[in-house]
Amino acid sequence: MEQRYFQKEIETMPVEEMKKLQSEKLVKQVKHVYDNVPYYRDLMDKKGVKPEDIHGIEDLHLLPFLTKADLRDAYPYGLLAKPLSECVRIQSTSGTTGRRVVAFYTQNDVNLWEDCCARAIVAAGGTNEDVCQVAYGYGLFTGGPGLNGGSHKVGCLTLPMSSGNTERQIQFMNDLSATILCCTPSYAAYIGESLKEQGYKPEDIPLKAGIFGAEPWTEEMRHSIEATLGIKAYDIYGLTETSGPGVSFECCEQTGMHINEDHFLAEIINPDTGEVLPEGTKGELVFTSLDKEAFPLLRYRTRDICVLSRKKCSCGRTLIKMAKPMGRTDDMLIIRGVNVFPSQIETVLLNEGYAPNYQIVVDRVNNTDTFEVNVEMDAEQFTDKLSDILAMEKSLAEAIKTMLGINPKVHLVAPKTIVRSEGKAVRVIDKRKLI
Repeated sequence: MEQRYFQKEIETMPVEEMKKLQSEKLVKQVKHVYDNVPYYRDLMDKKGVKPEDIHGIEDLHLLPFLTKADLRDAYPYGLLAKPLSECVRIQSTSGTTGRRVVAFYTQNDVNLWEDCCARAIVAAGGTNEDVCQVAYGYGLFTGGPGLNGGSHKVGCLTLPMSSGNTERQIQFMNDLSATILCCTPSYAAYIGESLKEQGYKPEDIPLKAGIFGAEPWTEEMRHSIEATLGIKAYDIYGLTETSGPGVSFECCEQTGMHINEDHFLAEIINPDTGEVLPEGTKGELVFTSLDKEAFPLLRYRTRDICVLSRKKCSCGRTLIKMAKPMGRTDDMLIIRGVNVFPSQIETVLLNEGYAPNYQIVVDRVNNTDTFEVNVEMDAEQFTDKLSDILAMEKSLAEAIKTMLGINPKVHLVAPKTIVRSEGKAVRVIDKRKLI
């Protein structure tokens, strides 16, 4: 397949040229932040760092980190670097605990963000001949607006569906022959499930590609979605704090997501010590926004665990790749002393032939953690014969124990009894009082 790029000069720029560009942008950005963001200026002063100490990306490690706690402490305007009169947009996180994170955008910030999303769409095979169905949520959530703008930049016919109303999603998908679907992977799986129930086979569905992000998903889930919808499924990554989806994106090789390095400078650190780790080492991902004007975060700790790689890519892009996040430092469950990531359980379920419709329920009874996994059966698996269900539960519990090293209580439940999410799926219910 012929490789296409949205901004070829940037996407295929020699690495040394990219590093030079990053250094030039970093020097300007640090001065911009120091001069206009008192909150971060105080952090730099406490660390004894001045803008003139930063000569290029080799000095990035001298700067202090920012965390989500800083963003909440500075809410709403404490990290704003431009007058409100120059800002045209806010977006906000979908988090429900603590103060929400509100990010500000100038028109230039919006333009650059949409360029990043356009790169992702083109990398997934999108052209101005495509019909792009955006089923991410719109409004404060960044998914819908980001991919909507990127789709416009590519020249696709854009269907701004937002999430929900699955019957209407399917109607428009078929009536307007949508070729690219953008939504969360859990919602893509639900759309695929709904199409299958209505008698559609993969070859009947007009889609050719999907761009899915905003929540963790496994390779097994990717293959399941691809088989159901008859598409190639691409990952996309982003954070409201840095702009939204499009910080990085997958190409046809699907061996990691290319980071838009001309806009976002990535580091991997030891999450315990803050030490910068060498390329290829697993650790916490940190981003610096190189040209964000209104809300420029320097060394923002994402809490996502991953690996960076400059291994040559067959797509021709020279942008560094990040692996699919392998969990987070702040949503990892510790159950009976064992580190548990929901993605591990999802892998087991898909390997054992179950759909990824599940919930993990953790509680603490008599000072001992309880660990339950509710798993939905599909129509073929469902039976009212108790002995069969018990045998299936036992087999699945053993598979999960093999993966994690601890024994869960598995409950198989009837089809459609676990609430479907049309936004981000709620996978974990932790009832313990751990704070």
